[in-house]
This record gives sequence, structure tokens and C-alpha cells, in this order.
Amino acid sequence: MAHVIRVATAEDLDGVTRTLWLAFCEDPLWSWSFPERAKLEPWWRFLIGSALRHQWVWVLDDYAAASMWIPPGREELAPDEEAQVDGLLQTLIGDHSPQVMHLLERFDSAHPRTEPHYYLSLLGTHPDYRGQGLGMHLLADNLRRIDSEKVPAYLESSNPGNDRRYEGVGFQRVSSFSTPDNAHTVATMWRPAAT
Repeated sequence: MAHVIRVATAEDLDGVTRTLWLAFCEDPLWSWSFPERAKLEPWWRFLIGSALRHQWVWVLDDYAAASMWIPPGREELAPDEEAQVDGLLQTLIGDHSPQVMHLLERFDSAHPRTEPHYYLSLLGTHPDYRGQGLGMHLLADNLRRIDSEKVPAYLESSNPGNDRRYEGVGFQRVSSFSTPDNAHTVATMWRPAAT
């Protein structure tokens, strides 16, 4: 069966948010960040809603899988959205928000700045479609598009169980950082530009 892959629009915000929220509900890092799993949904909605403006949020079929990329030279959040992060996290997770803010600072510090690249912020498969290779199919399609531009790509792997999958499509682990309590480690991964 041929899969349909398309760029998401504002009308897809609900569907993309639901898929990515459900995909990350059991993720070790994001479960630590949002112990009340329902609170992760508005956080993802905030990030996805911002990223839609870049036209690099992708959907496979009827939200079976979704990916969110930030293209070279673009910011994940607009300045006015960046100013909302602290207040939003306080509303969602209360006393835990300073630790999560510190974690987000570690994400930012680890992010490479020397070479323009595509940044894979989120990739997930709806739980109803797990185990069929759909997330990796979507990723492979995205990487073909990136390779045609001869640009590198970067991601952070929040689940060690996914590292080998990313390595299998050309990403190389370059570093890592941990949560403020050292309970979870995030691998940073780089994929060189196609030649």
C-alpha cells in the first residue's frame, strides 16, 4: 500500500498534536518532564503550532505518524512565544517547572550552531500503528528531501531505545546531556550532508 506523506497545515494541528502526544506518553524523558501525562499535550500543541509556519511539519496518512522539523536558519519558537515558555510550564507542571526549564536550557546549549542544518524536533507514530515501520518510513522520506538540498540534520534522542534506529539512517551520536537530577540522558545526533 502506498502511503501519503504531506506537509501539515493549521487544520492539522489537532491531529498532529494527538499523534505526537500519544507517541511520547511513555517516553522516559518526557514522562519525567510531565509526570501528569495529559499536561504534555498542551506543551506539544504549543510547539507544533509554532512550527507549522515553517512548512516542515509532515504527516503520514491519516496521522499514523508525524514529524516536526525546523529548517536551517529558523528558530523553533518566535520571540513572543519564547517569552511565554516559563509561564506556560508553570501553569502545566507547577513546582517542577524550574527543573524542566533547566532541561530546556541544556537542549539549547547542546544544539550545534556552526553549520546550517535541519533540526528534527519531534518524530512519532500513533500507538495504533506502532511496529509497522511507519515512523521510519516518514523519516526516510524527510531525509531524502533534506539530502536533495545537501544539508545536514540534527536531533536529540530522548529514548535510548531509538538510538540504533537513527544510526541506521545515518545519524551519528556526537554528545549527550542529562536531566538536572541525572535520571535520564539525551543523546545528540548529527547526520552529515549528502555529497
